[in-house]
Amino acid sequence: MTMRHPWAPTPAEDRLERITTMSVLTINPLTDTVGAEVTGVDQESLATDTSLSTTLLAALEDNGVLVFRGLGLQPGPQVEFCRGLGEIDTSTDGQHPVSGIYPISLDAKKNASAAYLRATFDWHIDGCTPVNEDCPQRATVLSAVQVAETGGETEFASAYAAYDALDEDEKQRFGQLRVVHSLEASQRRVTPDPTPEQLARWRARRTHEHPLVWSHRSGRRSLVLGASADYVVGMDVDEGRALLTRLLDRATRPSNVYSHVWSVGDTVMWDNRGVLHRAAPYDPSSPREMLRTTVLGDEPIQ
Repeated sequence: MTMRHPWAPTPAEDRLERITTMSVLTINPLTDTVGAEVTGVDQESLATDTSLSTTLLAALEDNGVLVFRGLGLQPGPQVEFCRGLGEIDTSTDGQHPVSGIYPISLDAKKNASAAYLRATFDWHIDGCTPVNEDCPQRATVLSAVQVAETGGETEFASAYAAYDALDEDEKQRFGQLRVVHSLEASQRRVTPDPTPEQLARWRARRTHEHPLVWSHRSGRRSLVLGASADYVVGMDVDEGRALLTRLLDRATRPSNVYSHVWSVGDTVMWDNRGVLHRAAPYDPSSPREMLRTTVLGDEPIQ
């Protein structure tokens, strides 16, 4: 296998196989720009083999999204696997008996913040509007406990590929722009006529200003887009929003998207710093439930 720099873009046909001391991994690309299916691992090796964690992080950098079909990853091993990737988010403890697990469900009995999760039906990057100055999450691992009868797929698009597809003039122009992100912007998409109480809660979360182009430590660049992107600094508000919409449409055109159709027992992991994602709409009364573990980031958007 031809070896490449760990962050260098790789053609789909080259992103095929990696070997660790305990496992032989097969990594099969799912699209030309984002996503690969991983076979040859089980939950025990994920939870205990540190070299496997290193290998999968490199594969994640190459592919943006890793899919483990039918893995049957249980909450405890999922958390242990994620601890091998970095520091995990335990700020939502109490939502699930296992620390580090956060249930994704529209059922308020399973998740007290279910109403806010409706915003996940829009394209977004997690962590663009943190409470403090926290960096966006490094990676997210999601496992399916129950799935929707219809809808509920999770879709992914590479924000790295979106930048790479710009022409040189666009790269230069957009590299100078800054965008204000807010919780209100993302929530208004699903609740366009909020009550005064809802509006006050949204506005209690302060806004954040980010560059439109994220220059990563690795040398790669990506576009910072999605539901939280409210307006472009220094541009007419409507003109700036129209630009953000056009860029998002280009980044998420069907040919650039991997859509994961969930089965119970599937696990999907994605690079939150360079991959946009969203959930396809599904019946709010559906029993769909995912278990999420978040690996915290240490790289600011700059």
